[in-house]
Amino acid sequence: DEGEQLWERRVAETHAAAAILGASRVEFLGYRDSGMMGTPENDVPEAFWQADVGEAASRLAALLAEEHADVLTFYDEHGGYGHPDHIQVHRVGVRAAELAGTPRVYESTMNRDHFIRVMEQARELGIELPGGDPAAELEDVPEVVDAEAPAFGTPEADITTFVDVGSFLDVKRRAMAAHASQIAESSFFLALPEAAFSAAFGTEWFIRRDARPTEREAWLLDA
Repeated sequence: DEGEQLWERRVAETHAAAAILGASRVEFLGYRDSGMMGTPENDVPEAFWQADVGEAASRLAALLAEEHADVLTFYDEHGGYGHPDHIQVHRVGVRAAELAGTPRVYESTMNRDHFIRVMEQARELGIELPGGDPAAELEDVPEVVDAEAPAFGTPEADITTFVDVGSFLDVKRRAMAAHASQIAESSFFLALPEAAFSAAFGTEWFIRRDARPTEREAWLLDA
């Protein structure tokens, strides 16, 4: 809309996506978007990237206490693909879980090996994808945590929790589409045929912080 700022649009999109997903509460901690890694927005004092971790964690811990939360999820240590706000979400989430005593804590991640397989299979079937070799594409993602490790997702062997969300794919696609300022209607992700979308997004992956990768589980709330 005319005169609307991007942050206002993002807030509206978040509420719309939450309604689609059936979330009963949406809260913001009061910080500004930090932009992509290396951009001027990183240095704005109000940016989440600049936030004091302890202060932000206290705000989140208060919400966890209010909700008597049994589970907290946040991004993995490199924010999935190196986004500064995602990395800060990880840092704040770790501390907030400690402050609130949240019993089950999961790092949401992407299965690096799975996405490489899906992209390779798509090319074998003649499905046009942007770029060249999938493994090379992922290697080119900026490395912000460990110079020796790719900053995209997590190797499959290190993932503890594989949640099948195949029966919710229509809801998931509609929630993604609600973020129109970030994912255009014509985007590669939303344009995928049903089978390909299911292959790419039919599973959610997590790393449970108190478990070993050999202790595989299929749900976040199991005892």
